[in-house]
Amino acid sequence: MKKSGEDVKMISGEAPIVFSKACELFIQELTMRSWMITLQGKRRTLHKEDIATAVRATDIFDFLVEMVSEAQSHCPVPESTSQSIMALE
Repeated sequence: MKKSGEDVKMISGEAPIVFSKACELFIQELTMRSWMITLQGKRRTLHKEDIATAVRATDIFDFLVEMVSEAQSHCPVPESTSQSIMALE
C-alpha cells in the first residue's frame, strides 16, 4: 500500500487491522459458498473446483473469474448451484 503512490509515505496503525479483518471476511465468504458446492456434491472434502464454481456463480467474485476460468474452463456452473449460492446474497 505504501508503494501505491509517491505521495504515500506512511500508513496509520489501524490500516493493517482493517485489512486483516477484510481478508478474514473475504476468505470466510468464499469458503462458505465453496462449502455449499461441496455439500451439493455429497462430499466432505472441499476441492479447488468447488472454489472455482463458487467464484463463477457469485457476482461479488467477478474479479476472480479470469483467474479460475484459466484453470477450470471446462466446468460449467450447474443451475442448482447458482440458485443456492444466490440465496446467500
